[in-house]
Amino acid sequence: MNKKVPFRKCIACQNRFDKKELLRIVKTNEDDIFIDETSKANGRGAYICKTLNCFEKSIKTGALNRAFKTQIDKNVIKKLEEKISEL
Repeated sequence: MNKKVPFRKCIACQNRFDKKELLRIVKTNEDDIFIDETSKANGRGAYICKTLNCFEKSIKTGALNRAFKTQIDKNVIKKLEEKISEL
């Protein structure tokens, strides 16, 4: 029997991808926001494509803020953007 492949939706482009193809950004209970490379960190997660285009779109449209139900600080956005550009 075939195993069920977990799909997730990018919050920016709304396309569905295999979970392993997307980047998971997490907000913890302590309001720390970071890229979860293991996909196992505790907290509220949001998935985006591994491109700067989708990240910038998620910021511009407010999708990332809605996903975490909070206003994200500009310094955190810069750090996330730098990390994504390295990928």
